[in-house]
Formats: sequence, C-alpha cells, structure tokens
Amino acid sequence: MATAEEISANKQFGGWNRRYKHKSKSLGCDMTFTVYFPPAAASGKVPVLYFLSGLTCNDENFIIKSGAQRAAAARGVALVAPDTSPRGLGVEGEAESWDFGVGAGFYVNATQDKWKNWRMYEYVTEELPALLASAALGSPLDLGRASVFGHSMGGHGALVAGLRNPQKFRSISAFSPICNPCNAPWGVKAFTGYLGADRESWKAYDASELMKGFTGSSKPPVLVDTGSADKFLVEQLKPEALEAAANASGYPATVRLQEGYDHSYFFISSFVDEHIAFHADHLAK
Repeated sequence: MATAEEISANKQFGGWNRRYKHKSKSLGCDMTFTVYFPPAAASGKVPVLYFLSGLTCNDENFIIKSGAQRAAAARGVALVAPDTSPRGLGVEGEAESWDFGVGAGFYVNATQDKWKNWRMYEYVTEELPALLASAALGSPLDLGRASVFGHSMGGHGALVAGLRNPQKFRSISAFSPICNPCNAPWGVKAFTGYLGADRESWKAYDASELMKGFTGSSKPPVLVDTGSADKFLVEQLKPEALEAAANASGYPATVRLQEGYDHSYFFISSFVDEHIAFHADHLAK
C-alpha cells in the first residue's frame, strides 16, 4: 500500500498545514506535497481543493504566500498542493532553464524518452488522489468531492485536468493561466520538449482547444482571473483565446481581467478568497 511520511506540521487558523514525502511511481523519484486540513477535518470528512503551482515553484509557495487557509478554514475545505515536477533524477539539461525541466513539468505526460519521468498529468489526476485515498492521512478527506485550481503554468494544468476529467472535479479556476499554450512561447518550448514535434498531439493539453471542442455532458464551471498589468498577458497567457472558445462551445466560463494587478502572489492573495468561495459552493452541492 502507498505510504506518505509527514515531514512538517504547522497550525494555522485552527487547522494544520502538513507536508509529506513519498516515493512516486509515476515520476520515479521522491515527491513532496502539502495538505491544509481545516478545523472541520478533526471531526468529519471535508472536500478537497487541489492547487497546481507555476513555473519555478514547489508545493510550499502557495501554502506560504497565498493566505488561502483563512477562507479554507471558514468553508471547511482541505487544500492539497503538489510539487511541479520530478526532482533529483539528474537528467541532462533538466536545470538549464527556468521554464523547462525541474520546476516546469507543465502537467503533461511526456512522450519523449529523455523526459519519460515528466508525467505530472498522471501524478496529479491519478497517483496523488489514490495516495490520499489509501494512506492514513486521507481518512478525513472526501475525495469524491474535489475541485482544482492553479496559477500560471498551474492554471494551465488545472484547466486541462478539469476539462479532461469532468467526472473527477466539480469546479475549475485559475489565476493568470497559460490559456493557449500551443500558441505561446512557454507552451511551444515545453510541448516540443516533452511531447515532440507533432502539434496535433499538443491540443490534448491546451485548455482553449479542449474547451472549443468540449462535448461532455458534465461541464464543471470555470472561473479565470488575470491581471491587466501582468507582463505575460499578451505573449504568454492569452485569456481571450479561452473566452472565445467558451463562447463558441457554450461552456460555462467566467473570464475576468482585474485592473492593475500583475502576475504575483499579491494578485493571488487578493482574489483567493473569492476562488475558494466559488469552489466551496460547488463542493457543497
């Protein structure tokens, strides 16, 4: 049976941030993740909200910087924050740039042999939920009530995970997501490296392409916030592509541009309570 070792614990707003380490079968290395258990977890099952972080981040950035625990404690929602890529494998070139390799898994299952361990899509949609369900730490978590959100690269990951698994996630949201990675420099670089030159295969990991052709009967509602002062807005993020795809397919998506905000955790912390409320409302249904 899968096991996870607790490596730290910090009390916050009556609940607990607990960090764990485990051996990942999907990624072939040790991985860390953090769970915030709200006070309600001490007396019963609580729903789960996964947060996927962005480039250069690990599982601690959101937990330490966002201030999300206050709202999560009030609404009785557990937060689960995984790392962003395999680490310590020593693959040649894995740390040569900040937007590819270590800290930049892009939440895909790599098909190129050199990057065969970069299977973050499988990790966040299959292995980690299974670990949470099977390990002792999973006992207060109601994995049947789950939603997903994220930031930047992780916003892209959350949109893709949610749109490809509408039966697993009740709602989806994102801060500053890479909405159309097939047509953004970050996405082109990552997809070429991990998935190869066949651009048609990239569409399986592009939220705008997925939403444009969405045919599922279950449509988890989507909320996206991007800052108007985000320096990556035009070249990398392209929220207008996602909005156009939602309009074309009739997908229930709210895409907002927040005046004056940038790409940082100052932006995330300003709107994270709204996102948690959005998810908590759907998790309560």
